Amino acid sequence: MAILVTGSTGTIGTQVLKFLDGHGADVRALTRSPEKASFPAGITAVKGDLADVDSVRAALDGVSTLFLLAPNAPDELTQAMLALNAAREAGVTGIVYLSVFKGEAYADVPHFASKVTVERMIEAYDLPATILRPAYFIQNDLRQKDALLGGGVYGMPVGARGISMVDIRDIGEAGAKELLRREQAGTPLPREVYELVGPDALTASTLSALWSEILGRPIGYAGDDLNGLEQRLKSFGPAWLAYDMKLMMRRYQEDGAVATDADLARLTALLGHAPRSYRDFAEAAAAGWARG
Repeated sequence: MAILVTGSTGTIGTQVLKFLDGHGADVRALTRSPEKASFPAGITAVKGDLADVDSVRAALDGVSTLFLLAPNAPDELTQAMLALNAAREAGVTGIVYLSVFKGEAYADVPHFASKVTVERMIEAYDLPATILRPAYFIQNDLRQKDALLGGGVYGMPVGARGISMVDIRDIGEAGAKELLRREQAGTPLPREVYELVGPDALTASTLSALWSEILGRPIGYAGDDLNGLEQRLKSFGPAWLAYDMKLMMRRYQEDGAVATDADLARLTALLGHAPRSYRDFAEAAAAGWARG
């Protein structure tokens, strides 16, 4: 039998495939364009799209374990639920679903609410799944390069409550470990839930101070302007997505998204090491920027 990874060419899917590589499992990667995809040796590209349920049914043939990552799209909920139903019909015995940290609390954020609904389906039908709930991705801040180096400011309006940002490598590693555990079990295992979080409660002030130290010059904070964020995002993406992101950042400003000690301990046990820190990311990013 085989593992099928959806979202295989995206930020998280590529990390999952990286950590699956070399473990001897039959791994298939769902992609709309197999001819353009570049996967590690031994990964089989399978043509398909979560928006095309017939292609999903075909891709699930011979699959025992599924990594389900639904895109942030207007029909994200429909795509995820159809894929889960198709997996049930195909006899898939293990599922790893990528949800979101604080999904239940952020009921007014569309892509959070859709993931919570998928979690409810998993619970209602007692599906043999691991639910991974990642916080805001640390690597999103690679987009801060121009603001940090050119403007001398940290530009994401994260506010003062704190966000336990997570390294995408920890997401990929956690996903791969759970996929392999479920695949190797050969029979359905009980549901598990992991909060995928980082060790630091990052705020506007802590991020400005950290970047000032790493870059060796004063770095300020661009402020909590959510309307400005929405307008910037609309300049290179759809309006609905820009508004969705604005709503998410509003909740970060109002409530924060800080992990508990128990969250961190449970994730550490899964990974076999402490979650990667923002400082490690920032130092590596700054070194890469310096090299040009």
